[in-house]
Amino acid sequence: MRGFTGAAALCLLAGMAGAAHGALPPLGFTPPAPGSYRLYHILRAPDGAVLETDGSAHRLSEFTTGKVTVFSFIYTYCSDPKGCPLAYETLHTLRAAIRNDAALRDQVRFVSMSFDPRNDTPDTMRLYGDPETRDQRGVRWHFLTAPSGPALAPVLDGFGQDLAVAEDQPAGQRVPVLSHMLKVYLIDAAGSVREIYSPAFLHPTMLLGDIKTLLLERRAAKK
Repeated sequence: MRGFTGAAALCLLAGMAGAAHGALPPLGFTPPAPGSYRLYHILRAPDGAVLETDGSAHRLSEFTTGKVTVFSFIYTYCSDPKGCPLAYETLHTLRAAIRNDAALRDQVRFVSMSFDPRNDTPDTMRLYGDPETRDQRGVRWHFLTAPSGPALAPVLDGFGQDLAVAEDQPAGQRVPVLSHMLKVYLIDAAGSVREIYSPAFLHPTMLLGDIKTLLLERRAAKK
């Protein structure tokens, strides 16, 4: 995993704020060319029981193999500007750029999975994901939840994703405030996590370069 200083992180977030729909915001420096570097295997993406927005039961491995996958954990009522909303904005921008590239759009998927299966039911995830789930156009974005807390636990453990209930709950809060470190996972077509992005490194240009690097690697392996 790679990181930036706090000043660099502020530059990245400032650039994202001015991004136009379908265009990538400025990065502030020239990243390495796709394919000029290697992304190492970090861990195997875990498997587990999940539910799609229509309530149908699946295995998580159906959504983490076969294509390059951009995966993140969310909960629908998260209001931390450096948490789920940041991930959503970044991935929305990235998805628009990929959708405009015919060589990429059928080889990449997005997956957002809830931290809180009790409150984030399939129907809630469907409402949260609209209009992303309706607007597929070559790049699928799946919004998943687990059938229960016990079913979710090994998935969190497998990804190394920490989660805790915040001790100080706002007055009148009816759902738990979940404390977590935002992580976005880049998973190759074989189901291996190849990069983990923290908020300081979460920039669509960097993700796009890493996605292209994995696709070039896969193409070379088939020769």
